[in-house]
Formats: sequence, structure tokens, C-alpha cells
Amino acid sequence: MRGTDLMDEKFIDAVVFDLDGVITDTAHYHFLAWREMAREMNIEIDEVFNERLKGVSRMASLELILEEGNRQNDFTLHEKETMAEKKNQHYCQFLNHLTPQDILPGIVELISAIKSEGVPIGLASVSKNALTVLRALQLDNTFDYIVDASKVKKTKPDPEIFLTACNRLEADPERSIGIEDAAAGIDSIKASKMFAVGVGNTLYKSDYQVAATKGLKWENIKSEYQTWRNMQSINITS
Repeated sequence: MRGTDLMDEKFIDAVVFDLDGVITDTAHYHFLAWREMAREMNIEIDEVFNERLKGVSRMASLELILEEGNRQNDFTLHEKETMAEKKNQHYCQFLNHLTPQDILPGIVELISAIKSEGVPIGLASVSKNALTVLRALQLDNTFDYIVDASKVKKTKPDPEIFLTACNRLEADPERSIGIEDAAAGIDSIKASKMFAVGVGNTLYKSDYQVAATKGLKWENIKSEYQTWRNMQSINITS
């Protein structure tokens, strides 16, 4: 663990990123894959509905879609697992189009700034395709530790995925930062007692919020984090 001096440049133990919507945006690919699978069951979903699927596991997303079509009781667990795998096959086909040009604005610069100060970075993604996506973006050797759905039992908003990342990075969650674009992800970060950075205009529970990834400036994040840490100290001593 790093020293406790809040003015020390090393006062941040780790930064943990979500993948989809923060590093890149494959949400539209997810939508197309889910829509294709849903139509096979005569269920129609649109991109507004797709917002509910962000940051949610594959099986939980399938349940939401089945509920939308009032078909949640029509299939066995095995049939649902088969449908979820079929959706994943559709999604992986779309991923063939992914390149480093699909890294979201400001992310390369942010990662570079964090790494230049020796702060470990991790990835916490509910996707089982996280490594495939990172390879397509040529970022597979960028993160010090990657936690995906295969390494945790509980999905977001449970804090397990971010706590696992911090544990493997030997970081104190209360001295670490999580970056997310989904409400379930922000809830996960907050439950882990990390500093929550939200990407998007509606993530009101986040400790610091920017409209888009291009607004993720390391100096600003550190400043907001330090203010938050100072407030935590005041609350503890008061």
C-alpha cells in the first residue's frame, strides 16, 4: 500500500476502469446482437430499452428481454443458456470490426498520465469477451490486472468485481478510483468504498461526473479525489 499523506503524488493506490462505455463503446454491437436474438422469439427491443442492459450480465440481460416480451417463464435454464450463448456468437461477429480507432476520446491520454505516475490500473468488466475486445483495441498488455465475468460470482451492482481488482492490485479500495458509465457500475464502485467517477450526464450517485470520456483529465480527477478524501477524513474525525 502507498503512504497516507494526501498531498503525496502517490496517494492513489489504483485506478480501475470499466470496459464498455469507458474504454470503447460496443453497446451498439450488444444491442444489435440482442435485437437479432430477441426477434427470433418475436420480441422487439429498441435502443432506449438497451440502456437497461448496460453494465448488466448476459443472463440478467436475457431475463430483462424475456420479461419485456412476457416470456420469462417459457424457457428452461438450459434453453436460456443456449440463447445467451447464441447472442454472444452474434456479438463476437460484430467485434471483428473493432480496431484501435474505436478507443474512446481521451482514454489513451488518461491511461498514459496515470501510468506515468506509477499508479497501477485494472479493468473490471462483466463481459466474458473483455480480453477479445482489448486485443482488438491493442490494449491487452496495458492493464496490470483484468477482472471479467469468469473471475467473480456476483455481477454489478455487487462490489465483488471492483473489490477483486483492488485485491489483486494490492490496493486499498478506499484509496482507489473506479471509472464507470453505467448506474449499476457506479453502485458497485460506491459499495466497494472507492471514489466513483461517472461518464455520462445521469450518473448522479458518482463522486465526480463528466459528460464524456474526453472530459476525463487526470489532474482534474486527482483534484476531485483529494477533495473527496479530505471530506472523508473530516467525517471520520467529526
